Amino acid sequence: MFVQTDRAAGNTVVAYHRAADGSLEQRGVYATGGLGGKQDGAAVDNLASQGSLTYDKEHGLLYAVNAGSNTVTVFSVQGDRLTRRQVISSGGAFPVSVTVHGNLVYVLNAVDGGSVQGYLRVGDRLVEVPSWHRELGLDPNATPQFTHTPAQVGLTPDGSKLVITTKGVGNSIVVFPVGILGIAAKPVVTPTPGAVPFGFTFDAAGRLVVTEAGPNAVATYAFGRDARLTKVSEVATGQAATCWVVRDGENFYAANAGSGSLTGLHGDTRGSLRALGTTSTGAGTVDVAVSSDGTFLYAQTGAAGGVDAFRVNTDGSLTKVDSVVVPEAVGGEGIVAL
Repeated sequence: MFVQTDRAAGNTVVAYHRAADGSLEQRGVYATGGLGGKQDGAAVDNLASQGSLTYDKEHGLLYAVNAGSNTVTVFSVQGDRLTRRQVISSGGAFPVSVTVHGNLVYVLNAVDGGSVQGYLRVGDRLVEVPSWHRELGLDPNATPQFTHTPAQVGLTPDGSKLVITTKGVGNSIVVFPVGILGIAAKPVVTPTPGAVPFGFTFDAAGRLVVTEAGPNAVATYAFGRDARLTKVSEVATGQAATCWVVRDGENFYAANAGSGSLTGLHGDTRGSLRALGTTSTGAGTVDVAVSSDGTFLYAQTGAAGGVDAFRVNTDGSLTKVDSVVVPEAVGGEGIVAL
C-alpha cells in the first residue's frame, strides 16, 4: 500500500507492507522530487481532491501529483518498493488528480480556472501531448478555494469519456468524449445545482457513482449517447462533508471528512443504491482505497495524518484491524492499495 504525504517542504510517498490480517508495516519513504501544496481553506485534506495518487496496474506504474511545484512524478512499482522514473510538468497550476487507461494519462489542474492535460505513456515515462490540453474556464476567484476548484478527473472503464467533477465552482459534471485523436474540443456539461460533486468511481455497468458534498449524499448517473448524464439514484449519508468514494465489488464506501466516518452502500444491477451503515474512523476521513482482492479497506484520516485499516465482511460491514500514523502526513491525500 502507498500513501502520499503532500508535504510542502518535499512531497513523499510512504510504502507499507500489508499482512494477511490487513495490518500495515512501514517499508520505505520515497521522495517525489516535487513539493506538496495546500488549497486555501482546506483543513484535513490539503488537495481537496480524489485520485492524487494513481496506480497503473497494467504497466506497474504509480503517478503522484506535486501540487506545490506543478509537476507529476512517475514511479515504477516492484512489490512495496518504488523507483522514481520521471518528474514532468502537469501542464497547469496545482495538479490534484490523475487518471489512466491503457497508454493514456490525464492530469487535472485545480486552480487558475482549472485545466486538464493529456499524456501518452511510452515505456515508464510520459510524453506530453500539447493538443490534449483543455482549459475548464471555471471562476479562478471563487472562494473558499478548497470547495470551489475541480476535484477529480477519471476515464470511464471503456476509455471513451473523460469525466471531471467541479465541486462548488461549477456545480456540474464535465464530460469530454475521447477518440483516437484525444479529447473533444468542448465538453458536455451536466449541471448539478447545489450538489457540489466531488469524488467518483464507476459501477460494474460503467455508470458514474459520485459523492455530493452539498446534500451529503452519493448518487448514480447513467451516460447517454451524447455523453450527458441522467441521475438514476441518490442516497443521503446523514453525515458531514461526504467527499470521497471507492468501489468494492457491488458495494461502495463514501468518506465523510466532517464526521470522521465511512458510509457503506450497496448498488444493484439497475444502478440503485441502498445504505448499509456507517463506521467510525479517525478524525478527518479523506481518500479511501480497497485492496485488489476486495478484502480490506484503507481510509486516510487527515487530521492526524494516519490510515485506518478495515476488513470488509461478507455483508459489507467493516471491522477495524489496524491504525497507523503516516510520517509527516497531516492533511495529506492520496492512497493506493495493491
